Amino acid sequence: MKVVIVDYGSGNIASVKMAVSRLGHEAVLSNQADEIYAADKVIFPGVGHAKAAMQQLIFSKLDQVIPKLTQPVLGICLGMQLMCLHSEEGDTDALGIFDALVKKFPEHLDFKVPHVGWNLIETRSVSSNRTQIEEAGYVYFVHSYFVPLHASTTAMANYIVPFSAAMQRDNFFATQFHPEKSGSLGAQILQNFLKL
Repeated sequence: MKVVIVDYGSGNIASVKMAVSRLGHEAVLSNQADEIYAADKVIFPGVGHAKAAMQQLIFSKLDQVIPKLTQPVLGICLGMQLMCLHSEEGDTDALGIFDALVKKFPEHLDFKVPHVGWNLIETRSVSSNRTQIEEAGYVYFVHSYFVPLHASTTAMANYIVPFSAAMQRDNFFATQFHPEKSGSLGAQILQNFLKL
């Protein structure tokens, strides 16, 4: 099985690559369209600012590649947000895979932003499709922006407001949390994705 991690200069690629390796698979880092199209599984990670990351995708023409992929694709953190229509971060138009908008957490006296640390996710049955997340549990988040609950939400969490912890549309899967940093549950979620 060929696993490709999209390398566009804005990802937590080393930790994702090591997590895949721990599960017995070797992942290739690539920004080449041909190699990404040829992969059995594609992981689209992301850390940083939405506008800068989107500019990198446009520069490398990956903004035209990722939405056309037909194999299972997993977006992680900023990768999930870039799969949406638009982000309030930098007033950024994104890839439009999910019909959703990315919002900034509202200010709240009792909660700090960014949302950093372990939080409970709960699965949310929205369709007959089985998500790669099969159980509730604690996973690791680092983010200041969130996707509200919507039709593609497959798992939810609460921090100031309820939000999408995971989403699925056709062959596209996404997690707001970092499965590669989320212990045994995160490893199981990655393994379930790799088995799709």
